[in-house]
Amino acid sequence: MAGTRQRLLEAAGEVFARQGFRGATIREICKRAKVNVAAVNYHFRNKQQLYADVLKFAHRYAMECYPPNGGLPTDAPAEQRLQAFVRSFLHRLTDKGRPAWHGRLMIRGITEPTAALDVLVEQSIRAQFELLASIVGDLLGPDATPMQIRLCCSSIIGQCMHFQVAREVLSRLNPDLVYDASTLKAIVEHVVQFSLAGIKCLNGSTGRQAASGTFTQ
Repeated sequence: MAGTRQRLLEAAGEVFARQGFRGATIREICKRAKVNVAAVNYHFRNKQQLYADVLKFAHRYAMECYPPNGGLPTDAPAEQRLQAFVRSFLHRLTDKGRPAWHGRLMIRGITEPTAALDVLVEQSIRAQFELLASIVGDLLGPDATPMQIRLCCSSIIGQCMHFQVAREVLSRLNPDLVYDASTLKAIVEHVVQFSLAGIKCLNGSTGRQAASGTFTQ
């Protein structure tokens, strides 16, 4: 039974990532998984629950491989915690060491929202955003407003997601672009440096100087 459920999750992930929730069909998923269509009802009740479980499955796998804190303690310098967060986020989106559909599925889940996204936000994504907000808050200092913190977080996340959302465009603009280890390292460094520079600018000449130095590995 466990094997059937796992095959359904994997097959559904590929189909949902390619066609989205609305375009995917139970028949196609079951054909790919090589199971009877009744298996979906037995293991997941319906297409909506299957989709929700696939999202959670892919997200949990990514979080286990690349935890948002990068394994750093909570009292590590904010600049290091920011780099760990960005590195983990980018690897979760672009990692080739796991099924290619994981990253595409997560992007579809965000850009084509269903009720399953509401559950995922409350169970996991909100905690990640709050972690980033705490890092940004430390960098901005005690005078930062909630709006400033939220906007900085959105800018950092937006930079990271660009490399997956616009991947097909980027590959056409830069045919030699390959997301190998050295390229990802360079992207992480750029996003971190760019973000720290922006935060330093927001701090102003009298603000906190947490982002004033050159960041090192």
